[in-house]
This record gives sequence, structure tokens and C-alpha cells, in this order.
Amino acid sequence: MALYDRDYTQVADATHAEVEVSTSVAFMKKTYQLLAASMVAAAAGAYMALPHADIVAQYHWFFFGFIILMLWFGFSAVRHNYTLSLIALFVLTFVMGAWLAPMISMFVQTGRANVVGNAFLSTAVLFGALSLFAINSKTDFSSWGKPLFITMIVLFVMSLINYFVFSSPIMGILISAGVLLLFSIYTIYDTQNIANGAYDSPVDAAVSLFVDFFNMFTALLHLLGIFGDD
Repeated sequence: MALYDRDYTQVADATHAEVEVSTSVAFMKKTYQLLAASMVAAAAGAYMALPHADIVAQYHWFFFGFIILMLWFGFSAVRHNYTLSLIALFVLTFVMGAWLAPMISMFVQTGRANVVGNAFLSTAVLFGALSLFAINSKTDFSSWGKPLFITMIVLFVMSLINYFVFSSPIMGILISAGVLLLFSIYTIYDTQNIANGAYDSPVDAAVSLFVDFFNMFTALLHLLGIFGDD
């Protein structure tokens, strides 16, 4: 008689929950696959731009403008077309990798290419640890979006002021440390949002994580460059 006494509502709820978990896992897997592919595209961009680092440095504001336009408007324009979104992802990450060529070239020319590898490895370890923390944490970080965005704007303005006015290494250290901390927290925030189904497309999710990783990596390179008197 136990078979007929079963609560099929609970069984249905459990099945539905299992389907949701399975869908979330599949979405996360696709997101991280795209993130890994984006890393390859960025590495290809940096490698191909390295011999032309002087030209990239000369036009770095054009690269920056393109990146901002893509992040703010480009993906919104192609959001409903998966193929175009995928193309936009790889174009963006390729250009972002190329944008790093002058900084990487500086380390290569001074015989410190190992610093780039160490920075990447450190970023990867930190990024992975933060992602695992976000997925397993019981704390809800969904309300952190607005303060994180405001902090990002403040750091951006400070970096522009330092670049054009002060050119202070001390201020540069503080800004880079702030960027590293900010995007470390952004990694937790974005990872948890992805796990909770806040993104409709794995492409958008991969873009968010790539931007987090990219900024953490760049901040580490800045810090290592400053402490190395470059």
C-alpha cells in the first residue's frame, strides 16, 4: 500500500527542482566554455598585436572607445541573435587582448615575460576561488550591483585624473589595488547571478565574467609593473 500512499505533489516538485538544477548546471557549463574560448581569442589578439605594440599604444584611446561601445551598446543590439552575439563576444575579447599588447611588450622587452604568466596564473587561481565561493555561499549578493557600479565609476574618474593630471605612482598603486578588489567582488556578484539564472544568454554571462577576469589581470600587471619600477 505504500505505493498508493505516496505524495505525488512532492514528487513533482522534486522533479521540477531537479530539472531547474540540471538547466542551471548546463547554463554554467556553457558559460565557462565560452569564457575559456574568449581567453583564447584574447590571447590570440595579444599575440598578433605584440609586434605592433607601438601602433596599438598610439591608438589606445580608439581601442578603449571601441571596447566601451561594444560593452554598452553592441551586445544590446545583437542580444536576440545568438550567432551575432557569439561573433561580438570573440571580436570584443580579441580587441581587448590586442589592447594589452603595449603593456605585455614592456615586460617582454625588459626580460620579465614571466611576470605576465605569473599574473595570469594568480588571476586564474583567485578567479576560480572567488567563483567557487560565490556558488557555495549562502549569502545573497544580488543587492551589491548599484554600490559596485558607483565604485567603478569613481575609480574610473580617479584613473583619468591621475593619467592626465598627477601621473602619481602612489595613486596608481591605490587605483590598481582598488580595481583588483572591485572586480574580485564583481566576480562573486556576477557568478552568483549566473548561478541564480539572472542571465538569459550564456554569451552575456561570459562577457561579464571575462570583463571581471580581464580587469583583475590588468590590475595585477599594473601593480607588478609599478613595483618593478617600469
